[in-house]
Amino acid sequence: MRTSIDTQKVPQTIEEFMIWEPNDGYKYEWNDGEVIRFESMKQRHLLILRMLSRLFARTDAYQQGGELIYEQDVWLTGIQMRRPDLAYFSGEQIDNSLSSEEEIIPAFAIEIVSPTDDAIKVEDKLVEYFKCGVQVVWHVYPENKVVYVYTSRKNVKICTEDDLCSAQPVLPDFEISVNDLFAGPQA
Repeated sequence: MRTSIDTQKVPQTIEEFMIWEPNDGYKYEWNDGEVIRFESMKQRHLLILRMLSRLFARTDAYQQGGELIYEQDVWLTGIQMRRPDLAYFSGEQIDNSLSSEEEIIPAFAIEIVSPTDDAIKVEDKLVEYFKCGVQVVWHVYPENKVVYVYTSRKNVKICTEDDLCSAQPVLPDFEISVNDLFAGPQA
């Protein structure tokens, strides 16, 4: 059983947050002084992660040094740090990351939404992603076997069954049907 956070130990400043290392099974994000708690991905989501990683390994972007990175800290602004479940960074972004003072923003982010995630907080993240330059966001709902593919807050494709989820225009060769995404282990 998980316990709630001791409010006296929750970071009050961004500096405290940067060195804070809770070990309670949750992931934490920072939004303008607020510590936001999300459930971390569950073991049952490993099959989805594996499927997406293997799909990405077949893309041109992967061949050019790009990576689909799990729960990377992404500083959207100086006061907002988010951890998308998966985020795409181009080879060029990664190569330049050491020499640049600017935070790199992924062009594509994937969030695996749990039944316990707060809908308002999930929507808030979507708004923040698009404000900061993310071009494509997938919201994956494993329990319902549905994927929402956003190319803006107003442009969303709801994918079920044989519908293709695509990361276009960011990754034109990264697409998968919902049935394939949730197929499970292959014999």
